[in-house]
Amino acid sequence: MTTTIIRTAAGWWVERDEIAAPITTSATTTGELLADRAAIDAAATADAGTTQVADLDLLSPITTPCRVVAQMVNYASHARDSNIDPSRVQATFFRKASGSVVGPYDDIVKPAHVRLLDYEVEIGLVAGGELTVGSTVTADDLGDVIAGVVITNDVSARDVQLPKTQFYESKSYPTFTPIGPRLVLLDHEEWRRFDQLRLQLWVNGERRQDGHVGGDMIVDPVSALRVLAGFQRLAPGDVLLTGTPGGTALSAPPKPIEMIGALLPPHVKWKQFFSRQASNPKYLHDGDVVEVRIATDDGSIDLGRQRCTVRYA
Repeated sequence: MTTTIIRTAAGWWVERDEIAAPITTSATTTGELLADRAAIDAAATADAGTTQVADLDLLSPITTPCRVVAQMVNYASHARDSNIDPSRVQATFFRKASGSVVGPYDDIVKPAHVRLLDYEVEIGLVAGGELTVGSTVTADDLGDVIAGVVITNDVSARDVQLPKTQFYESKSYPTFTPIGPRLVLLDHEEWRRFDQLRLQLWVNGERRQDGHVGGDMIVDPVSALRVLAGFQRLAPGDVLLTGTPGGTALSAPPKPIEMIGALLPPHVKWKQFFSRQASNPKYLHDGDVVEVRIATDDGSIDLGRQRCTVRYA
């Protein structure tokens, strides 16, 4: 059975059936908490001092500063939306500023200069042990490195990202990484069900993204961590975002138009591209409500439901 951790300004809690038991720990960071497994286990079986989860104001279960690493184009459906052949996709990473992390019910604030604000539901892998450069990860020891999973939304300023090919800036503005509400710790057997997780995202009640890991994710966590360990260290409390399924607001133009655009000077190509994108109603607008859920269909692994409102700066 999974262990579900939530966080408030008062500290850490274990959630069980909408009831929260406080974790007695001196930990102030996610990494420190994951090292205090005895305190987590004690709270998981506590009968006294519990409270209703609905009465708590939840924060991101991931504290900052931390490393936030992300994979790009890691679902076949997203690759096809981008006119990319999924069979040619390799593990590719970028970084996000941890200053972009906010809680599961906080506002997503669009900077004044951004025109095309997009969403990406993603599973976040939370490190519970050290991933050292040069280390090797296998399916048997994945749980020694990754403690659990969280909901993340990789919010993106597309009109910054594309012409500058600048992922770090376009995805790192404050509030551009809502995380939570739950950090779900998985044991070895539960990791075997990772490919059964279903990712869903709604905007104002309209479902925009809906996909399973199995059959759609291109580079699985073990393979991704093997590549990442070639150059990047992870410490307890760091997060790896694992890509998004199809259905984002951004989609590539038809192949013939894309081929014509490649012949144009860059400033002309991007001017025409963004002129067309400006009429796309799927980009996020002031007051839009973005809801995200990740769980297995039977609910045995449930990362909760995130709800954020878009605000224009």
